[in-house]
Amino acid sequence: MNKIAILTILSLGLLSKGFAQEILSKADAVSIALENNFDIRASNNDLEVAENNASVLNSGYLPNVTGNAGANYSLSNSDLTFSGDSSISINNISSSSQNASINMDYILFDGMGRMYNYKILQNTYQLSETATRLVMENTLINLFGSYYEIARLTENQETQKESLDISRDRLQRAEYGFDYGQNTKLDVLNAEVDYNNDSIDYLTITQQLRNQKRNLNLLMGRDVNVGFEVDTTLTFDQLTYPELEQLAFENNATVLQEKGSLQSAKYEIEVARSSVIPKIGISASYGYNKNIFPPGNVLSENQSLTTNVGASLTWNIFDGGRSNVQRQNSRLAYENQRISLEQAELTLETQLQNAWTIYQTALFVMQAEAKNLQTNQLNFDRSKEQYELGQITSIVFRQAQQNLLTANLNYNRAKYSAKNAELALLQLSGTLLQADF
Repeated sequence: MNKIAILTILSLGLLSKGFAQEILSKADAVSIALENNFDIRASNNDLEVAENNASVLNSGYLPNVTGNAGANYSLSNSDLTFSGDSSISINNISSSSQNASINMDYILFDGMGRMYNYKILQNTYQLSETATRLVMENTLINLFGSYYEIARLTENQETQKESLDISRDRLQRAEYGFDYGQNTKLDVLNAEVDYNNDSIDYLTITQQLRNQKRNLNLLMGRDVNVGFEVDTTLTFDQLTYPELEQLAFENNATVLQEKGSLQSAKYEIEVARSSVIPKIGISASYGYNKNIFPPGNVLSENQSLTTNVGASLTWNIFDGGRSNVQRQNSRLAYENQRISLEQAELTLETQLQNAWTIYQTALFVMQAEAKNLQTNQLNFDRSKEQYELGQITSIVFRQAQQNLLTANLNYNRAKYSAKNAELALLQLSGTLLQADF
């Protein structure tokens, strides 16, 4: 029964590899995510709204033009009585009128408030671009966190499969030795227990790998059941802290957002100041009127074309102090935003130094684990030779096998941790979207 269960486990693992035909490169994963990821799609819509708001059509620089038209028609019956008691009845008396006009209003000068409001709209669009970039960066961090986890599990699966093959050979060797009286039943049982444990570990990794692939498909915004394999090759950039620090303070998305908000706060001060400056406006209209009078009137018909041009001056001399409060509050808001920028820059410096320390430690751990793996590989190769010659026990051989497996798993974890630490540095420096993965 144990052998049947083990064969079932191995069949499931082989089938999972058989169905996964597509090799999903890192570039393809990025391309699919940038096009289909739900957060990015929503952020792009927000960016389009900001672009519409920053258009000259929403700036107040264009005049307001309205058109009006109307028509009236009346039909009446009249009984007219004159002095001397004479009277007359007039029926079906009709009259009508038509009118049409076009009107234009325009603010020539509003104390520069319109100009600074337009600058705020344009700055808001730039902030939306930065926000969209930040969404993309966070998506890529999550994307590659999942991608590299799949790569790690893929290599772990291969490593576990190699260990399983070793345990299977050991089990067969123990069974042959027992058949020929060279081993005890205890040796067979120990080998079988180890083989079963390795089979369970292999199945566990296989299941984790399937789950992680579904998670990556979700991040890419596509069918979660699409099968694929990943590229497990890793390359590391030659990063230097001074260069990263300079790039971070120039390109970090969070700091750029704070700088943009500070600029908007500065514009808000100018908008508040404009409320006490006189405003000049002009207006113009052109109209047509036609009236048709009923019989008996002095005029039977009247037509007119009218052109009007006007100008206005509006000055908010005193509004109860509201504009003064607005100006004071806008200056305080600017000061708060300046404080927020200082905090963001100090936070960035702290995050960058912490991330650099993590990155350096991860590189050291990766190198140490690589050396440890090499040592355990040599130890296992020698132990295998001695085990086949009967110079060491199966317990000692199993320990060497476990040590090699652990060293492989630790090295896999270390190198992908180092890569994720590198990506964190690239995000802080604002160069993640341009990075070569």
